[in-house]
Amino acid sequence: MAVSGKYGQVNIPKVGVGEPIFILRAQDKLAVAVLEMYQALVRSHGSPLTNTVQKEIERFERWGGPKKIPD
Repeated sequence: MAVSGKYGQVNIPKVGVGEPIFILRAQDKLAVAVLEMYQALVRSHGSPLTNTVQKEIERFERWGGPKKIPD
């Protein structure tokens, strides 16, 4: 199981046992900005992941639930 500092052990396929992870949630008002920064870094390194990150940004933006500053 992966390990999140906030959420504890999380079962995510293909993530190694004890591997640290950081979770961004759509309710986080800062999440889209973080994803956009990550996308810029991905692009600057020539990674094909750019389009995948864009799709995640769009999913976060479409999510209709309440937004809040992370706690």
